[in-house]
Amino acid sequence: MAKRDYYEVLGVAKNAEATAIKKAYRKLAVKYHPDKNPDNKAAEDKFKEAAEAYEILSDPQKRARYDRMGHRAFDGTGGFRGGGGGGMTMEDIFAQFGDIFGDGGGSFESMFGGGGRAGGRTRSRGQRGSNIRIKVALTLEEIANGVTKKIKAKKQITCTNCNGSGAKDKNSVQTCQTCRGSGYVRQVRSTFLGQMQTTTTCPTCNGSGQSVTASCTKCKGAGHVHGDETIEIEIPAGVEEGMQLSMRGKGNAGKRGGPAGDLLINIEEKPHEHLERDGMNLIYDLYINFADAALGTSIEVPTIDGRVKIKVPPGTQSGKIFRLKGKGLPSVQSYGRGDELIYVNVWTPKKLTDEERRLIEKLRNMPNFTPDPGKSERSFFDRMKDMFR
Repeated sequence: MAKRDYYEVLGVAKNAEATAIKKAYRKLAVKYHPDKNPDNKAAEDKFKEAAEAYEILSDPQKRARYDRMGHRAFDGTGGFRGGGGGGMTMEDIFAQFGDIFGDGGGSFESMFGGGGRAGGRTRSRGQRGSNIRIKVALTLEEIANGVTKKIKAKKQITCTNCNGSGAKDKNSVQTCQTCRGSGYVRQVRSTFLGQMQTTTTCPTCNGSGQSVTASCTKCKGAGHVHGDETIEIEIPAGVEEGMQLSMRGKGNAGKRGGPAGDLLINIEEKPHEHLERDGMNLIYDLYINFADAALGTSIEVPTIDGRVKIKVPPGTQSGKIFRLKGKGLPSVQSYGRGDELIYVNVWTPKKLTDEERRLIEKLRNMPNFTPDPGKSERSFFDRMKDMFR
């Protein structure tokens, strides 16, 4: 099923301010919260869908990319798989957006007076890992067709000795005495509206509900160690210089079982030997001699898919632009493909032999060699206007 537009999901206009986006998400999060809709798969999907939309639209950089490219800016690399925010777990949502419910609380019960957290399913697990940022340089051929890259990243990986718990063994874990295993502590504050109760993540166990009495000897209680991981990155066709892709959960491992951070991929373009990129179009400068321009010729030109032969008609002027339809780059949103524009440059020799000079002198004053541009000969600026229409 196709994803809905993120603005439609939150019910806000495309020019909505950050406060309006946050307010809209909070309203949906309350409506479809799993504690209010126990064992309701449809509500859970709506809850995840709203969280996915809010994650993108609440971040200025991600929102700008989404406005330019739509879902293709993140599909395949953004961490979401399929509709309804399938790539986000409930723990991810509450760890990332818990404070949407109040003063740093993330507490649903502080708003509705509820008792538990649906069996602790929204409890966070330790501290989230940090993001990793890498650069990937691509050729125009790779950009045109999309590519799968394998990279070896040095990062923090989950400790295999304790499976990320940070504990020496299973007997070295006990219920946190501060929060009594809930992962949260309640705070009551007096305001001009009266007493308000909020719930915050337990500072002792970081929301895990457990405390470690003896640390793992390998990771010293952190739950992660330094290591290498080979990561396969699927890069869609049509990306461009400066674009940033992301892979959820491929960053540094979290502390004591916390969720991993993200892998952020910055795209770089390698210069091409013959072609230059201009958006979705490719540009090639074709140099021909005076004789070929006057008499016409057939000549091979490079394209992103290999060399093709084009006809240069007799009387071709310098500045003429030939267009090869569909020989440019695809849109990252899959709505079309650009063209290859071939700019003709008639080469004027800089040095002449005596024989060449004598021949050209004979031609200098012949009638057909006197410039006589007609109305059909359009100016350079007119030709450029057509290129940008």
